[in-house]
Amino acid sequence: MASPAEHIRTGLAAGALQRAVLDNLLYLQARFPAIATPHDWYMALAYSVRDRMLARWESTARTCARRDAKVACYLSAEFLIGPQLGNNLVNLGIVENARAAMAALDQDLDTLLALEAEPGLGNGGLGRLAACYLDSLATLEVPAIGYGIRYEFGIFDQEIRDGAQVEVTDKWLQKGNPWEIVRTDVTPYVYFGGHTEAVTDAAGRYRVRWIPARCVKGVACDTPVLGFHVNTCNTLRLWTSEAPESFDFQEFNVGDYYGAVHEKVAAETLSKVLYPNDEPEIGKRLRLAQQYFFVSCSLQDMLRLLDLKRAPVTRLPELFAVQLNDTHPSIAVAELMRLLVDERQLPWEEAWDLTRRTLAYTNHTLLPEALETWSLPLFGSLLPRPLEIIYEINRRFLADVRQLYPGDDARVARLSLIDEAGEKRVRMANLATVGSHAVNGVAALHSRLLQQTVLRDFAQLWPERFCNVTNGVTPRRFMVLSNPALAQLLDETLGEGWVTDLARLKALEARAGDRAFHDRWRGVKRANKERLALLIRAHTGVAVDPAALFDIQVKRIHEYKRQHLNALHIITLYNRLRSNPRLDTPARCCIFGGKAAPGYHMAKLMIRLINGVAEVVNNDPAVGGRLKVVFFPNFNVENSHAIYPAADLSEQISTAGTEASGTGNMKFMLNGALTIGTLDGANVEMREEAGAENFFLFGLTVEQVDRRRREGYHPAVELERNPELREALELIAAGTFSHGDREIFRPLVDNLRNSDPFLVLADYADYVACQERVSTAWQEAEHWTRMSILNTARGGKFSSDRAVREYCDNIWSAKPVRIALDPSLS
Repeated sequence: MASPAEHIRTGLAAGALQRAVLDNLLYLQARFPAIATPHDWYMALAYSVRDRMLARWESTARTCARRDAKVACYLSAEFLIGPQLGNNLVNLGIVENARAAMAALDQDLDTLLALEAEPGLGNGGLGRLAACYLDSLATLEVPAIGYGIRYEFGIFDQEIRDGAQVEVTDKWLQKGNPWEIVRTDVTPYVYFGGHTEAVTDAAGRYRVRWIPARCVKGVACDTPVLGFHVNTCNTLRLWTSEAPESFDFQEFNVGDYYGAVHEKVAAETLSKVLYPNDEPEIGKRLRLAQQYFFVSCSLQDMLRLLDLKRAPVTRLPELFAVQLNDTHPSIAVAELMRLLVDERQLPWEEAWDLTRRTLAYTNHTLLPEALETWSLPLFGSLLPRPLEIIYEINRRFLADVRQLYPGDDARVARLSLIDEAGEKRVRMANLATVGSHAVNGVAALHSRLLQQTVLRDFAQLWPERFCNVTNGVTPRRFMVLSNPALAQLLDETLGEGWVTDLARLKALEARAGDRAFHDRWRGVKRANKERLALLIRAHTGVAVDPAALFDIQVKRIHEYKRQHLNALHIITLYNRLRSNPRLDTPARCCIFGGKAAPGYHMAKLMIRLINGVAEVVNNDPAVGGRLKVVFFPNFNVENSHAIYPAADLSEQISTAGTEASGTGNMKFMLNGALTIGTLDGANVEMREEAGAENFFLFGLTVEQVDRRRREGYHPAVELERNPELREALELIAAGTFSHGDREIFRPLVDNLRNSDPFLVLADYADYVACQERVSTAWQEAEHWTRMSILNTARGGKFSSDRAVREYCDNIWSAKPVRIALDPSLS
């Protein structure tokens, strides 16, 4: 047990942990060992780990308040944080101590880790990037707060039934969340609907008063975010919504039982579910309300913290740097102006200066349809005062534009915050750009294209505001936690410093020709593939050979990501194997994973096609197991821990000019996978770092894609010139992969034959030829291993630590603050 000198709440040795677990089991959960379930033990261990984090959180909060430190505030609609216990054990450096403590209590740590529910707080790369940045901010000892929504239900759990995606409610909070601290004293109020009134204040100044139709109370729910082997523990503050009064006693007394709780139900809907279906109008209204709710709560919280420091509001940009993660929080421009002008009664010009110096905007998409806009009637009915402020921002902004570009009405129309064509709409990307002092893309190519396409006019107006910060991923979760065997090999080879300085991976190049090191490298990969093979068997029933080439594409299902191009290659390979059983090609296991948005019918058809192809290929004795196809259901952070380390080949095959950056591509690379990809997003920089000879490149470039579209792209021409492509599509159309049903995939086939918006058919031949080069390279084991080692060795640029340093230096002007743990707690 713990020595007398070791604090039960903060001691890191196995004995202290063991005692803490037993105490928490009894005093927090009212359980004792004889009746405790595995989940009880998980909760007790989680609370014990949280205790150690909160000691560091207290020291962090106290030190930063005393030193007047600038805080980086990251506003994001998603934080895909993943399971917390394993990551926090890694960052505290007590994985083995925890293993020993639980073993002494007859519990297995790995079993307990598997019990943790995946927090349903995000969906894709946007939310995972936000989580990586919080990890890096804490590791770099930069004071930070992540702000978002505490969704009661995640987007959905994905099940596959009869080959189709079925959405199941994600009840991630069903058994409680031991990492969360609810702050019932931090409760900002947010207004919706109603109307505005012009008034004159006591000093004779023009003011506007918002008379809302309804009010919602936000309640702060905090999750501590600990850095790696440091004492810095920052905060992820998520807002849950409540009614100001949850029960109307008067209505209850007169018999209106439903009316008595109606306001409570309506208010709580705001934080109920991540990304409600926004196809119907009510879904759009809820999504806009969610965005405004968390942004208003967060900005009010920053002003509250400013008041607690007794700092004047004019110091806001000195003490807070606010980053808008894509357009979802861009209403912050109007809301901060409202808080400063209406609530704090600052003059407009001063408020605008403070707003622009405080806010910065990250753009994550080049697809015009993905740049968020809202119809004026919807926006005005829900947020009448913010809309008035947007009108005034626009009036002043366009007056400046007309002075700079007299007579250029087309430019004025493009730059306007209001799209006047057709149904009038508020352009949120334009609002974010106008109201921020910095605008960045997330890969070098993306940032260049951003300035040449969707934000071109703004870049010409304010070139100094635009910069690039290429995305990164945290090596703590995606190497140390998810690939411990590789981490151990790197520790032995490079020393432990690589975890916080990925540039040290470069030293692996010296081992790229070492045969003995090759054997160890392949041993790590083989063990990871065996682990994934067991999971695949458990989740899908498909048996796969770990000796096969693991060819993996896991990401959100979307036409621009082109999972159907991958499927067409699989069908082509299947056709070749059937027609020539002696074909000299290595065994290949093609693994897919990812969710399609519930209303995105083409994406859901792509999932069904992949599963249809899998059913046929996996059960055809003529293939003899040389080709297997797997759709791994419910891809999330937890599942990714087994998938990224097991990959031999990473599929990054989006149409050039459509992917902003990607981060899955980086996770694959750092874990030794080779990439087959287009010159899109961060692929460009990854290829530059790895070396062209260690990257499988195919496909049209951005310029070639643009030229094809300008000249008139005709997919029928591609079909005419390529018999294998024709045959693959004909098999789909004939019902080969749908039990003879010719109608199921008709929309997908017709889309490719008649329009092919993402040039799948144009890139098909080059992709298939590139896959042949992959097969040839795979059969030369030493050569492949060398390329794998070099991909990891040269992946250091893609650490989120590097990205966060660039934000701190170039956008936020935020500095590290060293945190010392209170000696009385150690």
